[in-house]
Formats: sequence, C-alpha cells, structure tokens
Amino acid sequence: MTGLFYILFFWLAGNALSLATSGYVSGNIIGMILLFASLCLRWVPADRVRPAARFLLGSMALFFVPYGVGLMVSYRVILENLWAILVSGVISTVLVIFVAGKTFQSLNRRARMRHIRHIRHAE
Repeated sequence: MTGLFYILFFWLAGNALSLATSGYVSGNIIGMILLFASLCLRWVPADRVRPAARFLLGSMALFFVPYGVGLMVSYRVILENLWAILVSGVISTVLVIFVAGKTFQSLNRRARMRHIRHIRHAE
C-alpha cells in the first residue's frame, strides 16, 4: 500500500511543480522523473513500489477503455477527416525518418572524422 502512496505522491508533486512553472512540462512527466530519481538515489525503496507498479501495469488496458469509447463515439468526425489524418500521419512519419537519418549520418560522419584524427595523431 505504501507503494501506491509513493506513486501518487510523486504524481501530485509533479503536477504541483507543473502548475508552479506555468505547465510548460506535464506534471505526469515531472512526477515520473522525480520518482525515477528517488528510486535511483534509493530515497524510495524499490521493493515498496514494485507491487503497486505491477498492479497498475497489469491493469493498464482498463485505463485505455475511456479513450476507446471516445473514439467509437466520435467515429463520424474521424471518418470525415480521415484523409487529413492519414496524410498528416504519413508526412510526419516521413519527416521524422528523414530527420533521424540525417542526424545519424551527421553524427556518424563526426565520429569517423574523430577516429581518423585519433589514428593520425597516434602515428
């Protein structure tokens, strides 16, 4: 039961910090970062949080039921805008793949140049 307290406490603390900082970052994210840091620093014993975390993860499918119902209720709106949704999904996916590829190429090129300089310097 204390594990659920820790999870809810850090969720609440994250939301409070989010409100204090004008909500720039979601309170849920801040709370999870705080909980993660507390677990890493061993301020919160992982053995206490583990049972509650396993229970919540096991019940996660139930948390998505309201969103699924919302999709079913608004299916007409989705159908009316299906092409816009599909086109924006495809374009954003292609852009993400392109940017990730270019970033990888750039970082790979830098690493190769650094390696070549290191070899020349060693000679």
